[in-house]
Amino acid sequence: MSLIDHFLPTYQFSERHHTLVRCGPRELLDIIQGYRPPRDRVADLFMFVRQIPANLLHRSVPARIPPSRPFTVANFVPLGRDGDSEIVAGLVGRFWRPDFGLVAIGGPLEFLAFDAPRTAKLAIGFLVEQAGNVTRLTTETRVHCPDRYAYMMFLPYWVMIRPASGLLRRRALARIRAIAETRATAGAAVPS
Repeated sequence: MSLIDHFLPTYQFSERHHTLVRCGPRELLDIIQGYRPPRDRVADLFMFVRQIPANLLHRSVPARIPPSRPFTVANFVPLGRDGDSEIVAGLVGRFWRPDFGLVAIGGPLEFLAFDAPRTAKLAIGFLVEQAGNVTRLTTETRVHCPDRYAYMMFLPYWVMIRPASGLLRRRALARIRAIAETRATAGAAVPS
């Protein structure tokens, strides 16, 4: 059983992307584990557009609705690493709401135990597999909606954000590949 299957075995929505990287699996997972995305004008634009509803609501009733907070990789909770093959992180919330409706979870056990209605669970995994002299890096996102309400709220949100989300994930994979291959090349150039 894969790690993402352990944390989110049932789901209604999923998306996968992959790339080939000239780097070993362990080194690649280490890079992913410490990855902090650089500023990206495309990502910033998508996030700006995504936060327009929250910003408009805040402007209309500032006393009742706080200003929107940016959504970043820091919102994800690390769930686990399976040696040199997989890393998984998770997120819980009402993603369709203007403020994302994020629910704080303390770690893997809380993520597994969380089962509140009207709230979705999201897991993102990075799987690495040696393929000859390269490593196949696959990222998979899964979303589980525990009830009809969450499903019906998440479905239009997914339809709207999926193209942008897919583009951002492919851009992230390209950046991770560039970092890994630059490090691998630099390491190979240093004489022992």
